[in-house]
This record gives sequence, structure tokens and C-alpha cells, in this order.
Amino acid sequence: MRLAVIGAGAVGRSVVELAGEYGHEVVAVADSSSAVVADASSDSSAGNGLGVDAEAIVTRKAETGIVGDGDPADALAADYDVLVEATPTTLGDAEPGFSHVRTALERDRHVVLANKGPVAERYGDLQALAADSAGDVRFEATVGGAIPAVSTVEDIEPGHVTAVRGVLNGTANFILTRMAAEGLDYDHVLSEAQDLGVAEADPSFDVDGTDAALKCVILANVLSFGGADDPADAREFSLEDASVEGIRDVPGSVLRLAAEDGRTVRLIGEATGETVRVAPRLVHENGTLAVSGTQNIVQIETTHAGRLNISGRGAGGPETASAILGDVGRLG
Repeated sequence: MRLAVIGAGAVGRSVVELAGEYGHEVVAVADSSSAVVADASSDSSAGNGLGVDAEAIVTRKAETGIVGDGDPADALAADYDVLVEATPTTLGDAEPGFSHVRTALERDRHVVLANKGPVAERYGDLQALAADSAGDVRFEATVGGAIPAVSTVEDIEPGHVTAVRGVLNGTANFILTRMAAEGLDYDHVLSEAQDLGVAEADPSFDVDGTDAALKCVILANVLSFGGADDPADAREFSLEDASVEGIRDVPGSVLRLAAEDGRTVRLIGEATGETVRVAPRLVHENGTLAVSGTQNIVQIETTHAGRLNISGRGAGGPETASAILGDVGRLG
């Protein structure tokens, strides 16, 4: 498959670096202000390995802050099979990511998303565009990094899944794990996490539960639309429909008391075809939901197969890129 990668952060760069290992060719890359597109005269469209120079792009981005000399629109107009949308998640109208998706689908190209915005905030619009296109849309990387949550739900069939829950944010989980292990308060551990690069300078997206909620909204949309006989009857979810509580107000004393009873606290998200909830919850300290550090876990409740648990790395450039390239393979 020939890929156009929009977004050159950690995830986009990892896709560029790893695509060849998965048998795919990157023919265009764009960041917010520049682009590089394989020279059409080199016959890169033939899939003969003459795409863009991945090493040169990654090096130039690190040294100069841009990927090339072209305009970002050049990458969207390139001759590709799959658009990889890896720009930062935006809420509300989910722009510019949604417009990138629209452009690709209107050209009958496939789309693979790492950007949560279009899937969490405009799922119905996304499905309508896909219905009118010869291209398909996949978005495994929007939920749980390397964990195959979406594809597992699809394989079971959404109509046979009653709920999906789990620990879906590594930053919040790292903080809660450290608070419990060391008997420390939130502010102290947050500073430690920021020093280690586990938490952003502004950690709100993670510690307030927004990131986990977006992932649960996406899962709720998969369950709702996938379980409906007619998509017109499906309920569409967005972040506004989620009940969200973060971890800022969890005191260290609660974790210490919980430990005395063999329990601990984790930020648990849950999605059904009717509700989305994210909040700190008491769980058994040796239970399946008590993953530690930056690990994530997804727990799938099914009507016939019981409870399934999938755990792994929920974020990171190569980890998320592996989910993206897995989706590309499913489109092949």
C-alpha cells in the first residue's frame, strides 16, 4: 500500500520509519507547515520502493522542525492508497483532521486514523462519508495504542458485546500507581511524572479524564453503530455525552486506606451502546484492572464468550504506529 502520512509527531514519524517493515511504501508526508512528496517521475506509484526517504525526513524534522519544502496540501493531493491521519486530536468540529479525512474519502482513498477527534466528535459524519466512498475508514490506533481493542470488538461483533471497560490512560495510571506504592500525594507524583516525561507540562487532557473519555466515546460509537440493524437507528456519542471525573482530587489517604483492605484506585472508563463513564474506582490490588505504571488494559464483556482481557502499552510512537500499520494491512 502507498501511504500519505499527515502529522509528523512521534506517531507519524514512527509510521514513516516502520512502514517498510510491514511491506508498505510512504509516498508523502506532511506536518502543519510543510510537506514532502515522492517524485512522480521516479515511478514511486508503481510500489517499487522508490517512495520518500524516511531517514532523511525524520532527521530533517528533528533538526529543522519541518519535513520538506512543499505545502501540506501537496501531500493530500498525492497519489496514495491510504491516508494516515496522525495530527493532534482536536475537539468540537475535529478540524483540521476531519477535512483531511473528507478529502481522502472523496477521492475514494482509504483512511487510517490515529487522531481521535473525527471518530469521537463526528462519528456519524465520518460513517456517512465512508458510505459514499470506495474508501474505508479504520481507527484502531485511537483506542489503547498497541492494544487491539476495536478489532477485537469487531471480530466478536458489536451486537454480542455488552460493555467495554478498562484503564485507558497511561499518565493517570502511572500517577495512581506511584501514589499507592510510595504513599505520596497527587501533586508530588505529578511533578515526578513531568520530570520523567510521562506527563505533559499541562497534564489536563490526561489527569482530568478527557483522553480516557474520548477512547470510551469511540468504543461506545462502535458498539452503538455496529449493534444497530440500521445505522439511522444508532445513537451517536461525543465527549458531551460522557460522565467524566479525573484523578486530581484523589488524596493519598484514600489509596492508603484502600491498601489496608487489599484494594487500590484506578481511573476506569466504561462504554456501552448507551452510556460512557470515566471515574476513579476501587479495584482489587491483584485484580485484572490493577495494571501498573503506564500499562493499559481493556476488558470486554460479551454475551457468549464471557469476559476477555487485553493489556499492553497504550501509547508511544512505535506502539501506536503498529496499530496504524495493522489497520493498513486489514485494508490490503
